[in-house]
Amino acid sequence: MNKIELCEALNYVTALREKRSKMASIILADPKLVPILISIIKDDINPVSCKASWILEYVANKDLKPILIYINDFITILNSISLESSIRPAAKICELLVLNEFSEKNKICDPKLNNEHLNAITEAAFDWLIGEHKIAPKAYSITILLWLGFKIDWIHPELIPILKQNYEDGSAAYKARARQTLKILEKKSSNKD
Repeated sequence: MNKIELCEALNYVTALREKRSKMASIILADPKLVPILISIIKDDINPVSCKASWILEYVANKDLKPILIYINDFITILNSISLESSIRPAAKICELLVLNEFSEKNKICDPKLNNEHLNAITEAAFDWLIGEHKIAPKAYSITILLWLGFKIDWIHPELIPILKQNYEDGSAAYKARARQTLKILEKKSSNKD
């Protein structure tokens, strides 16, 4: 399947789980389609780019290995995604990647993120957190930055004031995630003393 054929197939994808699952199964059966899917996501003005994002997220939820094989391709598109309907799946994929990298409980496969990948994810997560985005990318970003901050020292000191500053105006979901994260960071800080 080439890019044009994949775009045509994506035209038939809807938000229905059954349609997304069927398309994700096609991608999982032929992981060489992942870089084509990523290139469609990068074409941010194309209406099917958000559908490609949905499918890549669905693939990541099922199996991170195809994403990790083409991790460099995925990382390079993070700063070019501007559609909200593509940002949410990208943020979720980043959360899954970071949880796989750092959380023993959530480990799916061997970690494969290098410092360049971690820095790109950090930059994207801060952009999603402080930008004018919906709650889902912000919530995923909080989790991403919490975990990355255990490896990259400067993240937690930057994250704490952002969470506190945006807490009052945040939605209930934002407040819950921020409160949970601040509690973890306060506990970490008190253990250092």
